[in-house]
Amino acid sequence: MASESIHPASAPSRRVVVAAVGAAGLALTLNACGSEDDSSSSSDAAAGSVLGKTSDIPEGGGKIFKDSGVVVTQPTAGEFKAFSSKCTHQGCAVTGITNGVITCPCHKSEFSVADGSVKKGPATQPLPEEKITVSGDSISLA
Repeated sequence: MASESIHPASAPSRRVVVAAVGAAGLALTLNACGSEDDSSSSSDAAAGSVLGKTSDIPEGGGKIFKDSGVVVTQPTAGEFKAFSSKCTHQGCAVTGITNGVITCPCHKSEFSVADGSVKKGPATQPLPEEKITVSGDSISLA
């Protein structure tokens, strides 16, 4: 009976492992940056979902509905607008609304509560508008 020599399978080289880990990290990083060319609605909530009450939205300011991915503003009394809460620069969630400005914490981009336009970069694109309906004192995604 002939015996076959058993050779252990060679392990990948250190260079191959480092390259694979680097490529995986790069893919995750690029994916996290988001895309500025997303033509679909950016909110995560279903249409018809009640976001809140009109009394929750201060005049000249707004409220961020984090779970729905939406910012609702009231630029003037009785006028309600909604925008994606995802910054158009690198996809970070906006976190603040003061003095008529929606702010992103990542790179300090600022957007208007009236129309979502860029007030201060590095963002160059406005926040995408979201469709809402106001019925009585209830605000819902359209």
